[in-house]
Amino acid sequence: MAKPYSYDLRRKVIDAIELDGMKRCEASVHFRISRNTINLWLRRKAETGDVQAKARQHMGHSHKITDWEKFQAFAQKHRNKTQAEMAQLWGGDISDRTISRALKKIRFTRKKRLTATKNETSKNELSSLSS
Repeated sequence: MAKPYSYDLRRKVIDAIELDGMKRCEASVHFRISRNTINLWLRRKAETGDVQAKARQHMGHSHKITDWEKFQAFAQKHRNKTQAEMAQLWGGDISDRTISRALKKIRFTRKKRLTATKNETSKNELSSLSS
């Protein structure tokens, strides 16, 4: 989402229009903003008495798992269960996808080896294949 214009700029534009008598189209060219933006600011000033930007809502989801040490111990204890079973055991309204994201966040894996193994063929096997 775009960042709102500064309050200082808003005040300068409104003061130029109201106090100095500058036309809206001149102000839009001078301050390099659209006339629609100026109209919105003037409307906001008429409704609220100020041109302050609206408070932005925090985007994103609320995190259902907040105690990461507790969740890590839970994951170690129930390491052999599926994510759906873990979601039921955790309690509350939580999905298996949330468990999946949380396991990824704590870097929990069910793999025995952390690095991939190479499938190498020995030289003896290669020589016997070419014969």
